[in-house]
Amino acid sequence: PAGKPTLYGSLTRRGLSTEGVPDIAASEGFVVGKVTKKSILISCPHENVSTKFLAPYTTFCRIHQKSITCLDISSGGGLGVSTSTDGTMKIWQAANGEIRVRLLLEGHVYDVNCCRFFPSGLVVLSGGMDAQLKIWSAEDASCVHGLCFDAGILDTAIVDRGRNVLSCSRDGTARLWDCGKSACLGVIADCSSPVNSIAVGTADNSLNLGTPEKAPSEREIGTEGKILLLAREDKKLQGVGLQSRQPVFLFVGSDAFNCCTFLSSTYILAGTQDGNIYQLDVRNTNAPIQVIHRSGAPVLSLLPYRDGFIASQGDGTCFIIQQDLDYVLDLTEADCDPVYKVASWEKQIYTCCRDGIVRRYQLSDL
Repeated sequence: PAGKPTLYGSLTRRGLSTEGVPDIAASEGFVVGKVTKKSILISCPHENVSTKFLAPYTTFCRIHQKSITCLDISSGGGLGVSTSTDGTMKIWQAANGEIRVRLLLEGHVYDVNCCRFFPSGLVVLSGGMDAQLKIWSAEDASCVHGLCFDAGILDTAIVDRGRNVLSCSRDGTARLWDCGKSACLGVIADCSSPVNSIAVGTADNSLNLGTPEKAPSEREIGTEGKILLLAREDKKLQGVGLQSRQPVFLFVGSDAFNCCTFLSSTYILAGTQDGNIYQLDVRNTNAPIQVIHRSGAPVLSLLPYRDGFIASQGDGTCFIIQQDLDYVLDLTEADCDPVYKVASWEKQIYTCCRDGIVRRYQLSDL
């Protein structure tokens, strides 16, 4: 627990069962619970904490040659897309990591920072340091649209089915785009510092999102009742009415915000450079509901999962907290390499890492 000295212990493997399951013993103060071929539950009764460590079901080592900075899984779970510091963006089979050879998405200059599938699973949105947003066909790798920004794009979000998309940039702006006409529909927010991450969600009915100063364009689809979260470099987490462009809240954290997400229409999460994960109620952001701090390493990604969330950090930790589990679930094997991004499909979790490996975890292994 935060503020308490770290407790250290050791595990010893004493042998294997006839089913191939290890026989594990723990040092004093720790208790070994259920052990399978892929997981081990460790408890510390004195501190009333438990962690289940889960090994990857499989690893994909041949998708990229260098660090993988972002990945996403299609809505049907069949395809993955990833970007790398080797300058490539690739589409691959989610089941086995096999690259669809003809589907190398080429056209960005410099690093590609973010990629995500549209809800259809047939189209990919990417953004890069070349200040370009690109929309690709996942079927033939053709670039359907290109949208030009003023500075390097750090993150994107998709509004509803994707007729409109959002992007944020090093120049401190978040913009709304019309995909059909490859045009910018407006600046949603203009901050004084880089916006590292954004998330869009449906706002709680009781929240006042403000009124637009002028009537929205007829090309603006699905923005009503939505709130945009902005994770800013200047230690601020901001909420803005997507259609109104009006500020809804501003929360000041302990360090630069790297990522943010919605847990529901009421609750949000945001992670900072110094390892804090803030849970906030958008109706009252004066004080966080809770602050989770497992290490001082940067929180790099957050993903809602079932009745909880998945978080990854710069020290290689990646963990799942769920309301119905009385333990934290740790996804292992990244060692000390930063885990940059997490994606999920049903009971499968995918992570991408500085070591250039995509790891797939199977929660049914539990």
